[in-house]
Amino acid sequence: MDTPYRTVRTCSLAWCAAGILGMTLATPAGAAAACVATSGRETVPLVELFTSEGCDSCPPADRWLSATFPSVRAVASASVLAFHVDYWDRLGWKDRFATAAYTERQYAAMRGSGATFVYTPQLLVQGRDAEVGRSNRAADLVAAARSRPARATIALESAIVDDGRASARLQAMVTDPSARRNAVAWLAYTDSGLVSDVKAGENRGVRLTHDHVVRTLLGPYPADANGEIVANASWTRPSERGRDAAFVAVVQDAKTGDVLQTLTLPACGGE
Repeated sequence: MDTPYRTVRTCSLAWCAAGILGMTLATPAGAAAACVATSGRETVPLVELFTSEGCDSCPPADRWLSATFPSVRAVASASVLAFHVDYWDRLGWKDRFATAAYTERQYAAMRGSGATFVYTPQLLVQGRDAEVGRSNRAADLVAAARSRPARATIALESAIVDDGRASARLQAMVTDPSARRNAVAWLAYTDSGLVSDVKAGENRGVRLTHDHVVRTLLGPYPADANGEIVANASWTRPSERGRDAAFVAVVQDAKTGDVLQTLTLPACGGE
């Protein structure tokens, strides 16, 4: 079985040795050692939870996600993203992790799958609806995806900089020619162990803990005619930090939401 990611506390020499065209991430002074990772031959499925601190049925789903995928370092079966949507904010509690962009991603997934509405908590595996903790559907979808060959390859190099910035370089190749036309890549930065004491709304008085929270989402980066995607990104990390930070790359069909491959790269040093 392929290892979904390989973390190396070094820079471009390991990148070159991996055969990724010798790409090098510019690492400013004061940066931690760069990490690199490359995807394997088998598909690493994408698990997405759409949730909100303002939704009283969401905390059980958040706990299910944390229990099922306890750590980006311990779990290699999937790439996991928790998106906090903003349409619950109007009911008295503003979720500080929610953005309109994450709500739009949920609506894009709805359109791609042919559904007619969105809801929370909603769990998607490979862009398709799955029940949260009520059946084996999610586990079955993950297992089914992992049994299929990947239709794209991903290479990722990242660095955490002491001044609070993060940098990443992504290169992907869509190996299935039929999937190249609408292929795009997304790059997410996630944090875990984030705690909120909710003071209003449906979860008033409840302390919530969140894992795999998407703090930054960059893209979409489109594939060229040959199926290649190259992206360089740098951004300021949120001042509120959790634990178990990670970079997650996703290659998928922008029209249908079909996921071709993912890659999770834990931040070096457990930042």
